[in-house]
Amino acid sequence: MIRAAVRPGARPLAPALLVSAVACAPLGPDFSEPHIDWLAAWQPDLYGQVAPDPQADDIGRWWRRFGDPVLAGLIEQARRENPGLRIAGLRILESRAALGIAVGLKYPQLQQINAAGAYVSEYIDGGPDDGHREFRTGDIAFDIQWEMDFWGRFRRGIESADAAFFASVANQRDVQVLLAAQVATLYYGYKTTLQRIAIARDNVAVQQRSLEITRKLFESGQESELDLQQARTQYLATLAIIPALQLELTRQRNALCALLGRAPGELPELAGIDGSLPPADRIALPEMPANLLLRRPDVRAAAWQAAAQSAQVGVAMTDLYPAISLFGTVGWAGNSLDEVGDVSSLVAGPALSWNIFSYGRLENNVRVQDARLQQALENFQARVLDAAREIDDAASRMARTAARQRILDESLAAAERSLEIASRRYREGYSDFQRVLDAQAALFAQSDQAVINRGDHVAAVIDLYKSLGGGWRAATIDGIIPPAMRRRMRERTDWGGLLDAPLPAGPERRAEP
Repeated sequence: MIRAAVRPGARPLAPALLVSAVACAPLGPDFSEPHIDWLAAWQPDLYGQVAPDPQADDIGRWWRRFGDPVLAGLIEQARRENPGLRIAGLRILESRAALGIAVGLKYPQLQQINAAGAYVSEYIDGGPDDGHREFRTGDIAFDIQWEMDFWGRFRRGIESADAAFFASVANQRDVQVLLAAQVATLYYGYKTTLQRIAIARDNVAVQQRSLEITRKLFESGQESELDLQQARTQYLATLAIIPALQLELTRQRNALCALLGRAPGELPELAGIDGSLPPADRIALPEMPANLLLRRPDVRAAAWQAAAQSAQVGVAMTDLYPAISLFGTVGWAGNSLDEVGDVSSLVAGPALSWNIFSYGRLENNVRVQDARLQQALENFQARVLDAAREIDDAASRMARTAARQRILDESLAAAERSLEIASRRYREGYSDFQRVLDAQAALFAQSDQAVINRGDHVAAVIDLYKSLGGGWRAATIDGIIPPAMRRRMRERTDWGGLLDAPLPAGPERRAEP
């Protein structure tokens, strides 16, 4: 829940209250992650597709459960080379630098050296000093000003920047989740397409033999031209499917190239693979889905974004109160005139600045920030709902494709038997050639559908792992910034130690279901 520490419209009644304000907590709400009321009761069986197992491996490397080293290698390459993941890593670095700016505001905000020198040439007309005079002047001063953090402006600013930093870490993890799922989906989509091409070619070979038989029978006068043209039509229609599947294969390969940070072209890693797909097994989870849902990186990012915005409400509230500062100046001024000596000065004291007539600007800015906070809270709630929906959709898709696969396998067996019977009856003269053509078409359709559905089931498994938030690992500074990129950035800018300092693990905000 959000607890408002100070009413947005409240103002101190007298400057004497400043003394007590020093010990006060920062203005604005203290953030606490909202409780998801329905989550405690949401313990779905996910259509029997999930098997709870406390001994199960963590889903952070779920693709290893498929036992496919080519897929594992592609995902590791994508983690190293994907441009989107690099951008997400650089945003961590950006937010880290922004946090450094916020921390720096705790200290004197103005620390400035001012210096000036001048050559003066004067012409005096009349009087005792009539004539021309030349002299030089110079001055130097060190100014310092420190706004005291009575109302928590800078503390809330650090709180907001800190939460934004951890939100960028969570976003980078979310990109890892999406990237692993995309690579796996395209990889098994590619293998599914290979299977479909193989099936199409097998059927083309069968139909080509039938075409040759009908051509010979037609040329010998034993069959009509109708049988020949029907066989030829079916053969060419099946043959025409192969270029379309090859186009899909190219698109899938090029999409994989993009994820790997490569130009479109051949992928040597795919050269030796076949169209085999992993078995359709249930997923073993070490924890309940509700617990995994709350650790999804995008859910965590939404929580951190709400925390960052909560602190901005407090920052806006501080504008309603006077800013109390300490200032000081140490200066020296001199010139070349003998009759005027050099001057050294020391000036110090407090300063107060208070926008007492803002015509509603400051109050409305607090309201703007509070409305944005409520939006962030609603976004967090919506993100949790979407996560639950995605988990349920993926599990339902797994269950339905598994059930459909059993039916399609039986249908495929029936189609194979039907073609066998139709071919035998045609050879024996008990049925016409149309029955053979129909059986061939049915076999091809059922074979293709069975492979497509098997690929859909694998894609559903991948979607379920993705929806559960599997597929990320904690970011390291070496992982988010490759050595070559770090070298280029150092050549452009003095990054101090930011390019080498380890990333903090950071707390994980979490609401218990």
